[in-house]
Amino acid sequence: MNAVRQPTRTPRTPRAAQIVAAARDLLEERGRDELTMRALAERLGIRAPSLYKHFLNKEAVEAALVEDGLAEMGAALHTALRKVPAPDRVPVLLAAYRRHALAHPGLYRLATTGPLPREALPDGLEEWAGSPFFHATKDSHLAQALWSYAHGMVVLELDARYPDGSDLNRTWQAGARAFATGS
Repeated sequence: MNAVRQPTRTPRTPRAAQIVAAARDLLEERGRDELTMRALAERLGIRAPSLYKHFLNKEAVEAALVEDGLAEMGAALHTALRKVPAPDRVPVLLAAYRRHALAHPGLYRLATTGPLPREALPDGLEEWAGSPFFHATKDSHLAQALWSYAHGMVVLELDARYPDGSDLNRTWQAGARAFATGS
């Protein structure tokens, strides 16, 4: 696999980085609906209007979080595939995707559900973050199908939608075999 460089991230002042970190903590602890500018200001011990010196609105804070989510997921997937032979790429990719998404459920949901604020993201970040799926399959349509499978599995797992006693490790392995066969 060719080394692919991560796109340049949006620069943040130390205070903006602190705000994003606090927003991420709130997101993971309380969920997207509870991530408000007022709650964020309270977390930081400041008044809400002070946040607007660094971010235009809540959507700008969320866009910064989406940027972090895509960059971190992309880094985890690129790292997982480094030096992995072609026949093993799909199961390794799926395992890394699942592990990362389940470790950061709030950020995962924010970055992968609802409209994507593409105009607020660094050029090339979305493509770079998703490119490991292409590297694993060598087919753009199969890569999209594989991501759709992984995303659906993660969301169902996060929502505890599988029946009690389901062996999700075996389900993930079955999906990996099916996609590896198709790649």
